[in-house]
Amino acid sequence: MTDKDIISRDTLKRLTTDLARHLLGIEAEAVELLETQNQRIEDRRADLVARMRARDGQEFLLHVEIANNNRSEMPLRMLRYYTDIRFAGHKGPIRQFLIYIGTGPLSMPNGIAEPELLDYRYGLVDMHQVNCTGLLVQDNPDALVLAVLCDFGGRQPQEVVGYIVRRLKELLGADEQRFREYMTMLEILSENRGLKAQVMEAQRMLTQVDIRQLPSYSIGYEDGETMGEALIVRRLLTQLDTEKVAALLGLSTEEVARIIAKGNPEIPDSE
Repeated sequence: MTDKDIISRDTLKRLTTDLARHLLGIEAEAVELLETQNQRIEDRRADLVARMRARDGQEFLLHVEIANNNRSEMPLRMLRYYTDIRFAGHKGPIRQFLIYIGTGPLSMPNGIAEPELLDYRYGLVDMHQVNCTGLLVQDNPDALVLAVLCDFGGRQPQEVVGYIVRRLKELLGADEQRFREYMTMLEILSENRGLKAQVMEAQRMLTQVDIRQLPSYSIGYEDGETMGEALIVRRLLTQLDTEKVAALLGLSTEEVARIIAKGNPEIPDSE
């Protein structure tokens, strides 16, 4: 989650609340995101630390790390994060979790046990053991985004990712800013699972437009088919440049120019 700074804090709080509920089984709401960065030999910042409030009003700190590979030193790193949080002055209960999303089988322990010296434990979630169906069936953008981390249960990745992107568009389509935020989160999480190509393909399919199916197409149809095409293209060009319009409609820039020229006698046809 190294790219979390580009996402709004309000969105991150929503994501944290749903992550706690759907993946960790914690019924609590994120009320504040905390910064925990320490300088020793290297800069080190926890993936996510949030002040949570349970339904009974009790508050605690939730610390979550996301790992995309097995690291033998992870228990020691988790312990250092714990001490960093304490040294930063945060008191009260701390609940720590490590979420494993790597491709290989999980082989990391969930703590450190040294007889008569130390018995340190944290929660460990293996996403290979979490089925995505429970998240996919919810009409909740946060749950849909989290589903990309789960086990797909034999489904093809492109099928699942395509469904997630379509449902996000259906739920958030009227709010382009929120849709872009959730797509950014989806891209970040999918990259950890090696599914960024599937997300890009789903976005491409979502933006494929058959201009003959658009309501505006019929406006110019009575004056000839190319007039309808030209009307659509001209309207798109008021908001997008030629290359983006061409990509959106699945045309070349030359074809866009020819459509405009045929639909407007004042514009000479390109040779």
